[in-house]
Amino acid sequence: MPHINAAAALQICMLLSAVPAQYFISQWYGTDSAQRIRITERLIIASWSSFTKSYLSPDAWADHLKLWLSKTRQGERSKAERGKVVNTIKEEGENWYYGEKKTKIGDNEAETHSYFAESSHVRSPKPEYIQFSVGQVIVHKTFGYSGVIVGWDVKAKAPEEWLQHKYPPAKQDLKDTPHYRILINKANGFGKSTAYIPEEEITIIMGLEVHHPDMKVYFSGYNGSKYIMQPWLKKIYPHD
Repeated sequence: MPHINAAAALQICMLLSAVPAQYFISQWYGTDSAQRIRITERLIIASWSSFTKSYLSPDAWADHLKLWLSKTRQGERSKAERGKVVNTIKEEGENWYYGEKKTKIGDNEAETHSYFAESSHVRSPKPEYIQFSVGQVIVHKTFGYSGVIVGWDVKAKAPEEWLQHKYPPAKQDLKDTPHYRILINKANGFGKSTAYIPEEEITIIMGLEVHHPDMKVYFSGYNGSKYIMQPWLKKIYPHD
């Protein structure tokens, strides 16, 4: 049913107020009853004519229907746009968690290779407290997915916004522990391709091969216990 706007409400009120209006008309136009009746009739006829043109004609209903459909489409578009924004925010939040967030440099978006164990800085000497090595296959203790280590940092190196997202105040100490970049095994169907996680969240597993589209970029083969690094990667991690 069409929405009754202010103009329509005013017209209805005029119809309902016809009798009171007759009293005021009598004050301005004298006491002649015939004159009062004619003026009242004209008022009622004018109001009824306007009302029928606005609400009882097919053209008026067609106009109201077009307006309603237009507002409905606009509402659906706004809802869809809000959904896109929410999905974008959600996706970025997930990417931050798994170490896939890209950072902006100037006006161009580019991956910062000094973050998430992607720096080409040679890791030598290797600190004794780094327990694991590039090429070892791991399993995440909490989420259960498997993967292979392709890099590590002596402590978390990531944008501050990512660190705040991943480590609430109760877990701030984890930022200063070794972190590993992982290619996640596609066989897990986990939905993410990489992860950047602290040492305490992983454990080593033997005899498990990892399937990932970038494996050959990092490794030349698998010896049953770990993957063999490509020469360029071995230069960065000479002691692994």
